[in-house]
Amino acid sequence: MNNFVHGMSRRSFLKTGAALGGGIAAAGMPLSQAIWAAEGKVLKARGVRDIAKLDPGFYQGGPDVDVMNCIYSKLTHYKPGSEWGWGLEAAEDVEQVDPTHIRFRLKKGIKFTGGHGDLTAKDVKFSFERVIKHNSSDKSDWGPLDHVELEDDYTGVIVLKTPFVPLWSIALPYGVGHIVSEDAVMKATKDGGDFGMKPPAFSGPYVLADWKANQYLILTRNPDWSGPKPGFDEIRILPITDLKTAERAYQADDIDFTSISLDSLAKFKSTPPADSKVEEHPSLRYAWIGMNMDHPKLKDINVRKAIQWAINVPQILEAAYSGQAAVATGIIAPGVIGHRDKALIPPEGDLAKAKEFLEKAGVSDLTLTIDCTNVSTFSTIAVIVQAQLSQIGIKVEINAQDRGSFSTVGKESEGERWKDLQLIVNDFSSLPDPSYPVSSFVQDQVGVWNWERFRSERFDQLYAKGLTTEDQEARAKIYYEMQDLMEDSGAYRFLTHGGNPVMYRTGQTQAATRPDGIPLYLDFSAA
Repeated sequence: MNNFVHGMSRRSFLKTGAALGGGIAAAGMPLSQAIWAAEGKVLKARGVRDIAKLDPGFYQGGPDVDVMNCIYSKLTHYKPGSEWGWGLEAAEDVEQVDPTHIRFRLKKGIKFTGGHGDLTAKDVKFSFERVIKHNSSDKSDWGPLDHVELEDDYTGVIVLKTPFVPLWSIALPYGVGHIVSEDAVMKATKDGGDFGMKPPAFSGPYVLADWKANQYLILTRNPDWSGPKPGFDEIRILPITDLKTAERAYQADDIDFTSISLDSLAKFKSTPPADSKVEEHPSLRYAWIGMNMDHPKLKDINVRKAIQWAINVPQILEAAYSGQAAVATGIIAPGVIGHRDKALIPPEGDLAKAKEFLEKAGVSDLTLTIDCTNVSTFSTIAVIVQAQLSQIGIKVEINAQDRGSFSTVGKESEGERWKDLQLIVNDFSSLPDPSYPVSSFVQDQVGVWNWERFRSERFDQLYAKGLTTEDQEARAKIYYEMQDLMEDSGAYRFLTHGGNPVMYRTGQTQAATRPDGIPLYLDFSAA
């Protein structure tokens, strides 16, 4: 489950957030001094942050997975393009035998480095089961995984306790789906647990050649790789957390591929740098205004409804996203099953209705706080909400704070601050299955990631049902209703999914991304 830093896991934010800094810029060195010439074809790409973990069973976010995709093998992978889909990778065939049994047959000849032998079904079994055995914080990605049965050296059956539809869109093609060498990991860790930042063996087209924290990561070709040859001899990923810094790095020819900010999109589209292409991609992220339902000032649903109807979403997006972001209808993005055509409350809201709800609550002279990060986008959202709520007589005080502080504000495990939390500007990232975003709002997440403290038995029932429902139309209806329940509670005002435009140097590469603009480096081709 991801949050706060693009592609960074909500679970890991506290552990690594303080160390991330500003990548190379924060290290106090020009980008040009952090990279150097190399023979062969080299791709230089911006990473949204430094890597935090290279063990796929314990990954801590998207940037980790972007690298893992290059150095390990999976049964399946996401296909590049404008629509979500998966294709075979290490598997020669994957077949759903019945709702709880998935048979796979591996391609022969995929080798682990370091003399650890061929990738076999035993390695698949070890890789998948260790996530559960060692109680990884990523184990929810595997849902009801029970075990993997071995049929022969290259064939096995994934056995689930109950049907689990997200296996196809999250477990197999993403983080926990990467396969590691049982022999190498057991020798390195003794118990088969987390090997952190020290991979004992590689099996993908690339190997990790060098890494300097917050400066660069270098991948070079794996000499033991016998599969399709990737487009580049070397990939250098430079962690640059700030998009404006990344844009300047691109213009200085220090990187060949980067995301760009939405407020720079119009400029780069009209006058792109030489030999460059700008592509617009939707994002899976979702931003919203939340309300702590347990706070005495917000217990009355009429107060919450008044706030919902007073918030004009297009005004917010014009100010905070330069008018380049579309209005969200919920937490499930376009292109993902369960995306609603429209929200229950119109984007513009209605001040007259808002005042009616406030009168019904019998509340006057109301003062509220709104918590947000001090990132300009979210502090701008808070300022606009402050102005909008003043139109119905609600005074709002803004509490902008750094990401480290904000990431704990709603957590019961981090003290008592959650009790004072009132309004929240929040933003989570997601994956291409509707179960992923809604999982943060079930009742057992109250005080963990469910900072609105939203509780609904029906919501929890639907969540469980959605994991096992295979019919797409029936599954979509489940997630429509779940988002309706969230909105009906009065605790949520959905804002936007933002966007993830990218820019790359056409004289150097033809980029390949997921539908949401996240790079798939193995599919990049050299110009």
